[in-house]
Amino acid sequence: MAKQESIEMEGTVKEVLPDRNYRVILENGHQVLAYSTGKMSKFKIRVLVGDRVTLQLSPYDLTRGRITFRHKSGDAPPPRPRRR
Repeated sequence: MAKQESIEMEGTVKEVLPDRNYRVILENGHQVLAYSTGKMSKFKIRVLVGDRVTLQLSPYDLTRGRITFRHKSGDAPPPRPRRR
């Protein structure tokens, strides 16, 4: 049996939950529970409330998704200096 393709959508993060989980409002108004990919945590990419994200939805459960990309916004604060 072939693996089904995932559905890519864009949305806005509404709420940050524990364990890299997020509540995301999609462009069509639906609300989904999403988690960030392992590469996002590996490269320490933070997802905050109000960020635009691209996520993949499973065709089997349209209420859960995986955040694959955080879109850059011009109004983001500058990065903090690294401690030594």
